[in-house]
Amino acid sequence: MPQSSLKTLRVRAGSSPRTRGLLTAGSQTWRVALGRGGILADKREGDGATPRGRFRLVRLWWNPERGLRPVTRLPMRRIEPDDAWCEDPADRRYNRPIKLTADGAGDRLRRQDHLYDLIIEISHNARPRMARRGSAVFIHVARPGLAPTAGCVAMPKPHLCRLLNRVGPDTRILIG
Repeated sequence: MPQSSLKTLRVRAGSSPRTRGLLTAGSQTWRVALGRGGILADKREGDGATPRGRFRLVRLWWNPERGLRPVTRLPMRRIEPDDAWCEDPADRRYNRPIKLTADGAGDRLRRQDHLYDLIIEISHNARPRMARRGSAVFIHVARPGLAPTAGCVAMPKPHLCRLLNRVGPDTRILIG
């Protein structure tokens, strides 16, 4: 059973480079990867920036082919082979999960590189959704060496698993 939920996660830029940061969860602090554009208040689609702001943790998406169901208080959804995220600002489903055909456009959530084995969906640009203000901003598994993301917060999988045990629907993430 998970511990009681943390109220706030804090993400701040590290000293250098701007694509590295620190995530503080209670008394623990971990190094994380940020977007290649650093942290920006005026997030735009395709800018590679991690959005500055305060957001809800919406749900955990997990790939059942890559591990057991994680322990967390967050609502959960299995990642199915046709699950994706709409990143097209002209689409009415922009910044929402969608189902794709084999040749469909979108950010597939089942990936070979393991980055999306665990995804915490955050509420950036959710209510209201505004075209071109950024989509598919998650907390997910980091690339080796904490390489920059396209705008997400990423951390090594063991740290993400420990974090999952401590967050719930009442947890907020403060980026900035």
